[in-house]
Amino acid sequence: MHSFDETCFSIAICFGIAFFICVVPRSCAAQGSWEILVHNAGIASMHTAVTHFGTVILLDRTDIGASQIALPNGNCRDDPNDLTLKHDCTAHSVLFTPESNTIRSLTIATDTWCSSGQFVSNGTLVQTGGDFDGNKKVRYFSPCPPGGSCDWVEASDQNLQQGRWYATNQLLPDGRQIVVGGRDSNAVEFIPANGQAPYDLPFLQQTRDSQMDNFYPFVHLLPDGNLFIFANKDSILYNFKTNTVARNYPTLPGEPRNYPSAGSSVMLPLLASQKFRVAQVLVCGGSHFGAFLKPSAFMPASQTCGRMTVTDPNSTWAIEKMPVRRNMGDMILLPTRDVLIINGASDGCQGWGNAKTPVLNPFRYKPSAAAGRRFSNLTATTIPRMYHSTANLLPDGRILVAGSNTHQFYKLTGKFPTELRIEAFSPAYLSSKTQKYRPTIVNAPTSVSYNAAFKITVTLPNAPKGILELNLASAPFVTHSFAQGQRMLKLAVRKQTTGAKGSVKITATAPPNAVIAPSAYYMLFAVNRGVPSIAAWVHIG
Repeated sequence: MHSFDETCFSIAICFGIAFFICVVPRSCAAQGSWEILVHNAGIASMHTAVTHFGTVILLDRTDIGASQIALPNGNCRDDPNDLTLKHDCTAHSVLFTPESNTIRSLTIATDTWCSSGQFVSNGTLVQTGGDFDGNKKVRYFSPCPPGGSCDWVEASDQNLQQGRWYATNQLLPDGRQIVVGGRDSNAVEFIPANGQAPYDLPFLQQTRDSQMDNFYPFVHLLPDGNLFIFANKDSILYNFKTNTVARNYPTLPGEPRNYPSAGSSVMLPLLASQKFRVAQVLVCGGSHFGAFLKPSAFMPASQTCGRMTVTDPNSTWAIEKMPVRRNMGDMILLPTRDVLIINGASDGCQGWGNAKTPVLNPFRYKPSAAAGRRFSNLTATTIPRMYHSTANLLPDGRILVAGSNTHQFYKLTGKFPTELRIEAFSPAYLSSKTQKYRPTIVNAPTSVSYNAAFKITVTLPNAPKGILELNLASAPFVTHSFAQGQRMLKLAVRKQTTGAKGSVKITATAPPNAVIAPSAYYMLFAVNRGVPSIAAWVHIG
C-alpha cells in the first residue's frame, strides 16, 4: 500500500543573499507548508516540550538579561549572583497554547542554560541541572489545562548529586529518570535517587576529545531493558542496574556527532509485528572535527547518517548520504513513522556565531524505503534556525519550531538576530489534497494497562482501504538537536470493523510492558494511507 506522496530527489545549492543560505531545488513540487504562529514569544526557546494537555513549555536561560516578556503578576526575580541582571522582572520560560496561539509567562528562578529533562508517569516534567545556580537544581512543572495557572516549582529539599550541564535524561521502566553525563560529570545518577549514589561511567571520559564532543549523549531505552548510549562517534550497551557495559558497538565513521558537533539521533519506531524486539538507531549529521576549535574557519558539516540494528548481535553501521550537509538538525518522528530532519546549518558547529550557512529545507527520511531512496526534500522556511533551536511534534501532526540564538545574550538586530518567532511546519499529509483520507478519532480510552486490548472509534470521509495503523508517540524534551525520551510504537490491530457513515471500530493491543513503553502519556495517532488523525492522549501503564 502506498501513501499519498512519492519520494523526490535533489542536490543542494548554497548562495549568498545578505548572508549565506542553503536551499535545495527539486525535480518535483516541494512538500509541506509553513506558518508563523507567534511573532514574539517573549523568549528564544532553548528547551521545548509538549504537555499532555497540548500546551507547550518553552525555556531559555536566566543569565541573559531582560527577555521580551514580563514575569506574571508583576513579580520580579532578585538574584545577587546573576551575571547580567540582578533584579529581573522578565520571564525566561513561557507556556504556549497552540489552539489559541497565546503565550503565558512562567516563573523560573535558577539558570536552566543547557539543562535536561523528561516527563514522568503522571505527566509532570522533571527538569534537571543547568549552569551557575541551576547546576544541581531539580525543577517540576505539573501541567494544567489551557487557561490554568500552573507554574514551575523548584525543589527545596532535593538536588542533583553532581552538577549537570549538557546532560541527557531518559525515563526508565521503573519510573525513575537516569541523568547521563554532561560537562561537569562522567557519571550517571537517578531521579529520585532513593539513596543510590551516582555511578561512574568511564565511557563518558573515553569519548571526550579536545573539543569535548561527548556532551548531550544520545540515549535510547532498548527492548531488552538496557540503554544504548552514543557519544562522539562511539556507543555502548549499558546495563544501568549493574553499572556494566554489556557491549561495545562499532565506531561510526565520519565526523563527531554530539555537542558541540551537533548531529542528532532517533531510535526508529518499534513494531508489534516484530514483537517490539528489533531496535534500529539512526544518527545523522555532525561537524568536521576542529570546527569548534577554529570556529572562524566555518568547516563543512557532515553529510552522512549511520543506521544500525542495535539489537543484532553482529550489528554494523550502514552509511547513508543526506542531500545536503547538516549540523544542529532536529530529528523528529512523524505519526507516519517517517523521520523529519529540520533546522540547522551546513557549516561550523554549535556555539555563539559558529555557523553562517543555515539549512532552510527540512528533509523526510523514510525508513521503509530502499537504501538510496529514503530522503526527500520538503518546503523551505524563511527563518534560519541554528544554535539553540527546537522542533516538536504537536498532537495535530504539525511540527512546532522555535528558538535560535547564536549570540551569548539577546541580540534583536543584525545578522542572525535572536529568534522570538514560533512557527509550525505542516507536512504534506496535512494538505487539502489529503483530507479525504484523514481519520478522526471520536472515541478512545484515556488510559490503558499493559498488554490489554482496547478499542477506539474513528470516522473517515471514505471507506478505509486496508487496516489503519495505530501509532503511539511519546512527548520528548527537545534541546540542542536531540529529543530526549523520543519514542514511537506501531501497535498490533486485532480487529477492524467498518460501520455506517464512515465509522470504523478498531481493537488493538497495548504495549506489553514498561520496558517497551515506560509509563507516561503518549499521543495515539490513527493513520490511513499515510495520513494521520489528530492524536488522542492516552496514559500507558
